[in-house]
Amino acid sequence: MKYRKKILSIITLMGLAVGLYFIYLFGKTFFWENTIFEKKKVYIFIDEDDDFSEVERHLAPFLKSISDFRVAAQKKGYTTRVRSGKFVLLKGSNNNEIINSLRGKSLTVRVTFNNQERLEDLAGRVAKQIAPDSISLLKAFLDPDFLAAKGFSKENALGMYLPNSYDFFWNTTAENFRDKMLKSYRKFWSEDRKNKATALGLTPLEVMSIAAIVQKESQKADERPLVAGVYLNRLKRKMKLQADPTVIYAMKLQLQNFDMVIKRVLYKDLEIKSPYNTYQHTGVPPGPITMPDISSIKAVLNAEQHPYLYFVANPNNIGYHLFAKNRREHNKNKKIYTNWLDRNRVYR
Repeated sequence: MKYRKKILSIITLMGLAVGLYFIYLFGKTFFWENTIFEKKKVYIFIDEDDDFSEVERHLAPFLKSISDFRVAAQKKGYTTRVRSGKFVLLKGSNNNEIINSLRGKSLTVRVTFNNQERLEDLAGRVAKQIAPDSISLLKAFLDPDFLAAKGFSKENALGMYLPNSYDFFWNTTAENFRDKMLKSYRKFWSEDRKNKATALGLTPLEVMSIAAIVQKESQKADERPLVAGVYLNRLKRKMKLQADPTVIYAMKLQLQNFDMVIKRVLYKDLEIKSPYNTYQHTGVPPGPITMPDISSIKAVLNAEQHPYLYFVANPNNIGYHLFAKNRREHNKNKKIYTNWLDRNRVYR
């Protein structure tokens, strides 16, 4: 009898030990802290084609035990149901909390871009901020069916993208990004702004092209309405715009080198054969030579009314320009500027 009780006691203790061991394993696997980073939180980015092994690779630098995470993920069925997106890991999280976060809704990211000169540049800039790569983004931007259906061409499509900051899910598609930009563009072009463009004898896309020139000509927002007024005066008089930035753009386009820096336009440059060369062609260029800021677009729509037809950089007030009503005044101002260029050895 005593022997039997002893056996039962041993079995009970063994069962209790096994039970405690499994409780320990369960708690360690699911509810013990499993992070090793010092920040309050870190972000994990999971691509559309990532499998669980890739998720483990992303997480490895931030977890104490990747094996415990793997067991927990298997038990919760996460290993076969990986979701793409941007997810947050909080310091001190256990595996249960980590998996619940990875199963949750993808977080948004703030996508920001400024005055890109080409759709290729835009694609590269955006690809650094969301999941789609630059190739898929550029393909979406230049999709001929999309452009034709929405009233754009490959030359003026850049005008659809307004420099700003936008919220996107990190794993959004290239097409979704493009479509949201179109929605933002259409929202910007309210009836009031369309009416202002019509009053100027311009379409919204032509306004974008003029605004891009204004953007390049003046970095001073307070001067842009004055600069815009010059170009509008020229258009009214059927004069060529003769904008140096369009010549520089034509040269970059011809050489396929948008990294080159040109500080001085020479007379020989004005002969370049290009529809963007406004010394050769009248009217508005076929598309914007850069993304204009909203301030530049507004500067065109609300341009200052004045008699000026010419302007040249003012070396005595860097960033601003000297304006003239006629060629005689302009040549005088131009001499001031070219003398300054020569004194400072700016030859190109």
